[in-house]
Amino acid sequence: MDVERERRPVSRNPRQVPEWRKWSATKTPCKELVAVPDISTEEAQRVLSAGVRRAAEMALPVNIAVFDTGANLKTFVRMDGALLGSADIAIGKARTSALFQLDSEALFEYCKPGGTSFGLENSNGGLVVFAGGRPIRNVEGVVVGAVGVSGGSVAQDAEIAQAAAAALAAASA
Repeated sequence: MDVERERRPVSRNPRQVPEWRKWSATKTPCKELVAVPDISTEEAQRVLSAGVRRAAEMALPVNIAVFDTGANLKTFVRMDGALLGSADIAIGKARTSALFQLDSEALFEYCKPGGTSFGLENSNGGLVVFAGGRPIRNVEGVVVGAVGVSGGSVAQDAEIAQAAAAALAAASA
């Protein structure tokens, strides 16, 4: 077998541009990139810390998830003693809130039997449509992420999520 022959490029013309490079340079669907406000790692940690503080004040071990504007997990904590099963619920609440830029419970009325969007909670890989997920807004009021809390009652989760989400705007002011 001729090894040198195997290493040669398909085209004998070294100036020929591969077809995929021509396409990507001319057929890009987006001519300009649009900057989307997003939560930084430091800001996500600040939100998480505020949630942990509030949960500790309530003597309630919970799971807290912080997502960015693209609905990607940015940071997460499972406090000592928090229910294992509520970790996925906290993540689901944060993801739901990030996807719709609403409090997670705002979708409940639409999703319940007889609601205008019955079954919506089964979309997007599963949504969690009860309290404990909140959008995170910066000092300008722009959504930069979302937080989800689970491990207490629905009201307790909502209270901790509110304290966590408010931390970023308060610290930026």
